[in-house]
Amino acid sequence: MSNPITALAGVGERRAERLAKLGIIHVEDLLRHYPSRYEDRRRPIAVSALADGEDSLVRARVRRVVKAPVASRGSRIPMKVYCGDESGEMTLLYFNARWMSGFFREGAEYWIYGTARRDLSGVSMAHPDVESVSEGTAGEGEDASAGTGIVPVYPLTAGITQRFLRGLVRAAMPAAAAEKEMLPEGILAERRLAPPEYAVTNIHFPADEHALNAARYRIIYEELFLFQVKVFYARLAPRLPPRLAESLCGVDEAAALFPYELTGAQRRAIEEILRDMAGAAPMRRLLQGDVGSGKTAVAAAAAFCAAKNGRQSAIMAPTEILAAQHYKEFSRFFKDTGIKVSTLTSGLSPAQKKEAKDGLMSGDVTIIIGTHALIEPDVVFRDLGLVVTDEQHRFGVRQRLKLREKGETADTLVMTATPIPRTLSLMLYADLDLSVLDEMPPGRKPVTTRFINSSKREDAYDFAERVMSAGRQVYVVAPMIGDGDDESDEAPGMPLASALDLAEEMAERFPRRRIQALHGRMKSEDKESIMRGFAAGEIDMLVCTIVIEVGMNVPNATMMIIENAERFGLAGLHQLRGRVGRGAAKSYCVLISDADTELAIKRCNTIASVTDGFKIAELDLELRGSGDLFGVRQHGLMGFKLADPAKHIDILMTANSDARELLSGDPALALPEHAMLRGIAEESYGSE
Repeated sequence: MSNPITALAGVGERRAERLAKLGIIHVEDLLRHYPSRYEDRRRPIAVSALADGEDSLVRARVRRVVKAPVASRGSRIPMKVYCGDESGEMTLLYFNARWMSGFFREGAEYWIYGTARRDLSGVSMAHPDVESVSEGTAGEGEDASAGTGIVPVYPLTAGITQRFLRGLVRAAMPAAAAEKEMLPEGILAERRLAPPEYAVTNIHFPADEHALNAARYRIIYEELFLFQVKVFYARLAPRLPPRLAESLCGVDEAAALFPYELTGAQRRAIEEILRDMAGAAPMRRLLQGDVGSGKTAVAAAAAFCAAKNGRQSAIMAPTEILAAQHYKEFSRFFKDTGIKVSTLTSGLSPAQKKEAKDGLMSGDVTIIIGTHALIEPDVVFRDLGLVVTDEQHRFGVRQRLKLREKGETADTLVMTATPIPRTLSLMLYADLDLSVLDEMPPGRKPVTTRFINSSKREDAYDFAERVMSAGRQVYVVAPMIGDGDDESDEAPGMPLASALDLAEEMAERFPRRRIQALHGRMKSEDKESIMRGFAAGEIDMLVCTIVIEVGMNVPNATMMIIENAERFGLAGLHQLRGRVGRGAAKSYCVLISDADTELAIKRCNTIASVTDGFKIAELDLELRGSGDLFGVRQHGLMGFKLADPAKHIDILMTANSDARELLSGDPALALPEHAMLRGIAEESYGSE
């Protein structure tokens, strides 16, 4: 167990609380709080050579310190430090920092690093980093030697400075010597990886570029390799007793459930799923499909075949809205089959919950559709044979396992409408077989998408009026609720639209239209009531947040307006757009944004020009990396601090190959030299 961070000098209770906000609880956490960037302070320049607006390092002698007046606190009268070298003079400015006057000694030399400003009054730097050349001058817990060299810059929180954190990391460096080697000797030699202590030391305080690159490669490779070992071990190590093969129904029999023709991709996915379900080992399969590609029908076919073999199925959705949508569709599919479909969510009455639970225990209920309520301890199945989790990235691994463990040999199907590039998905979901729905059902028309700025906003809402006049419905999406709790999220200089304010504005603009607001902080019953009203055509315009990102299937809704579109990721915008275009009528999506950054403009233009979700996923990786793409996935399992599977795809592929080869020769990690890896893999699996 690592020592608590309070074991380091200078860390009291108050600082420990602040560090905890950065995820730093133990000294080990501090060593893994890696710099976000570095500043090269190895080449000082003369004061006369300082260029306006550039970050530079100079060595200067203090001539005079002029303290700020006591009455100036909160004013713009700074403390001034006049200093210079043989080439010229400069002034250091410190606003509301009178305490800094005790830091400087007249006649002493200092390393000074900051952004130079050159104007008619001369050269100045505001609040530069300063270190004494001749002796350490830092306070308790601070670093007196970080003024030169390649200097780390860390992610911070309020009350924690770079200066303090650098000193704290230096104080923790002796703990780096205790770093244990987790990688096999053969891999260390083949990949020429630096030792752990070297990597930790040089990721924080690199001796030079070569040392920094070696440290980064070692840490990134280790994170990706350990992750790959975990997923391969979870798949290969025997955990469940073997079962007898089942005599399942065929694809044609399952396809007869539906009042429409299945696509070739759906039939292929069903065939793959049925083959797995008939195998001796439980199925573990990931079903990827773009918005509207027909994943629900595939899941229903799997549940039908499980039912034909006397086994129950559980379909878990992340929201009550999506669960209700699935329940409605499954009820339609299974109407004349004699297979009973029920639902279980936290919003049901106690009597309704009891009825559903009793039906599961007795076996009367064959298919149950619900939310997290399905994983409660008092939910007991007679014979759970299939577990389906929809929008799987919205569940933690622990939640999915809790449901799967209710059936000792249950098959598992996880579904996502967030397409992931195939190469990356094969790496990150190596414990799952993959089925892809890359074909849209006939009749689905592409949504016409336009990107405009606020000068054309009135035109968009004029068009929305024409849409509603034709008997169609409209979504208006805002990035925040607007009840005052989320105002701090507002970007400087760019006001954000809120659902509540927009709803009031729309009510005034369209007095004859039925307009309703919807957001995530409403009570479940209120949200359900509004959703039902919109689905029934009782609401003309729904002004909402991303609460409608999944689970909304209203074919009569043919237009979506997304305000402040720059605040949504590509995957989120694509998911939102998927709420329209679900019927036979032509549908439209309008992105409104005044953002002028290259990233925001490129993101909006991409959604306006690309409809293929898999292509959007590829572009999302290029624009934002995998962290945003995978959203709230199981970070505890992945544990990446420095690695990004999108940015480091070459290292990921190397680590994947190495882990695959190691586990193919020792699936249970039983060899003595793999004992540490086995401990990591088992701990990870158990923590899921």
